[in-house]
Amino acid sequence: MNRITTGVIASLLIVVAVLAWATDHYHSNAVRFRQQLDTVTHKLALANATITDMQTRQRDVAVLDAKYTKELADAKAENDALQRRLAAGGRVRVKGRCTVPASTTSASPGSMGNAATVELSPGAGQNVLNIRAGIISDQEKLKYLQEYIRMQCQHNGVKEW
Repeated sequence: MNRITTGVIASLLIVVAVLAWATDHYHSNAVRFRQQLDTVTHKLALANATITDMQTRQRDVAVLDAKYTKELADAKAENDALQRRLAAGGRVRVKGRCTVPASTTSASPGSMGNAATVELSPGAGQNVLNIRAGIISDQEKLKYLQEYIRMQCQHNGVKEW
């Protein structure tokens, strides 16, 4: 009976040791998997926040783009109308001012003033309108880019220069 009792006790100790090892193994796995889950959950939250931020920025940029595209199209349409009017025989007048030195103004008492209009030839008028169109286009693009940079830099927490 002594041998049987010793055998049973030894067997029970082996079973307890195996169960303890298995419990520790599965507990370690559970802890590791929980840490991995927490890490992945955190990364997913960051990815979702980034996606939301990007979507918000895209909407803001789309609104900005629509605004300045419309302004540019309106300015271009106005300039095109002026060019059509010039091509149809209209005139281009430029309001000008002539600054005359003080020494010459006293010598000519019959002066008519210095706020007159100057009429341009059709070719010169077309050139003026082309230059005007380029200036308007450049100004609208510049305003768009400045607003875009202002929005994006403020959104990122970067201070303006």
